[in-house]
Amino acid sequence: MAEGKALATNRKARFDYHIEEVFEAGIALTGTEVKSLREGRANLKDSYAAVERDGVYLRNCHVSPYTPASRFNHDPLRPRKLLLHRFEIRRLIGKVQEKGLTLIPLSLYLKNGRVKVELALARGKKQYDRREDIKRRTQEREVADALKKARSG
Repeated sequence: MAEGKALATNRKARFDYHIEEVFEAGIALTGTEVKSLREGRANLKDSYAAVERDGVYLRNCHVSPYTPASRFNHDPLRPRKLLLHRFEIRRLIGKVQEKGLTLIPLSLYLKNGRVKVELALARGKKQYDRREDIKRRTQEREVADALKKARSG
């Protein structure tokens, strides 16, 4: 996890994807979006980043409207531009064109008063990979419980 205060996390990302590489990106937001994020009213589930000709955009990220803003509110699902260096964008274009790689947000957090996105270059897991992860976690939990029981008993 990147340093700073976590505003939202994509909990299923590490379960559904093999994380290859992690980036930190700024994000272009409106004032009402920042206020809503500070209240923790964001959802990264099913969101992804798309590389387009003029930059990288975060799509399907739901930031709930800020209630006190009334009619001056933002569209909750609007595409939000991610702020990356030009060389990072070029590199991402090359990587995303590889078969099976995608950009997914892992978390939104505050760093020095600015909202940042932890972005991962990831490869989707197959169903059997997920089953193996569940099996491994269950075994680790059972071993930890047995050790705990042996120490106390």
